[in-house]
Amino acid sequence: MSDAGEQPLDASGIDIPKLLERAEDVILGGPRKYTAAQVSEMAELDREDARKLWKALGFPSVPDDEVMFTETDVAALRRMRELVAYGFADDQLRLAVARMYGQIFWRLASYQGQLLVEQLAKRPELLDSEDSFSDLVSNVTPLLEDLQAYAWRRQLAAYVARLASQGTDQITTGPAEMAIGFADLSRFTALTRRVSEAELTTLLDKFETISTEVVGQRNGRIVKTIGDEVLFQADQPGDAADIALELLASAAAEPDLPELRAGLAYGPVVSRMGDVYGSTVNIASRLTTLAKPGWVLVDRQLHDQLEGDARFSMRSRRPESVRGFHHLHSWKLRRAES
Repeated sequence: MSDAGEQPLDASGIDIPKLLERAEDVILGGPRKYTAAQVSEMAELDREDARKLWKALGFPSVPDDEVMFTETDVAALRRMRELVAYGFADDQLRLAVARMYGQIFWRLASYQGQLLVEQLAKRPELLDSEDSFSDLVSNVTPLLEDLQAYAWRRQLAAYVARLASQGTDQITTGPAEMAIGFADLSRFTALTRRVSEAELTTLLDKFETISTEVVGQRNGRIVKTIGDEVLFQADQPGDAADIALELLASAAAEPDLPELRAGLAYGPVVSRMGDVYGSTVNIASRLTTLAKPGWVLVDRQLHDQLEGDARFSMRSRRPESVRGFHHLHSWKLRRAES
């Protein structure tokens, strides 16, 4: 991958700020022409409620008299107001939804923005005129929007299908029993001192690709990736164990990737806004820090769930004290010898 950040763009006499303003108009569906107060009035939403939603999305406060908003902002606030009619009357719930959207789409938008910059670096002809880049944004934006909507619908459908497979007696809004796993690249900090930014980007892309494919193909779900670490969940203990071992094997097959280490735990987990919480998550995280490169460690509960599964073997290790847990007992997980 080219390191676009190290290649200055040749503007060729083009007014770059004006170019980006035109791109912004395309993305937002039109120019800025409303103040915050006007948007709230047009959407028939209380100004303070609109301000809270804007801040929950992760944006800084905007003075009431600053022309900042477009027709799409008005439409979005109207949609948020309409949610009340469908049971989303709780202010805290609406703000939580806004925070979730802000966090998820900030990352997505940052990545897509980087892709646009790379396109400019790889295709200098886009800077030959102001229309060239504007046309690219105009054509690509609706395609990305459609793909995002498709991915969201498929993920939502998959979630509903998992609920249906559990049966009505298993559906609960409280903590649910599941397996949680962490896997991270060992000695990652030392590695960052030896490689260039471009090499680091390639390495992390490879790690995310492996994680996405392995977890998805083995009935798990990625909760999130944080740099050199992936957090995943699985309903079945055996699936979680299979995922962790396959992640290590797949990483080991890539000469450029450091060895992985992983920690797994099983028990009650609180799911909230796409993230997971609770002692089960904390135990899995602590076990990851205890694991040596190439190891998968499991806690007592997951050990008990896997005991008797002919696919795996486990060797007990002496208990260790870690932050929040005294004498944490773990087992080293391996595939059973055939």
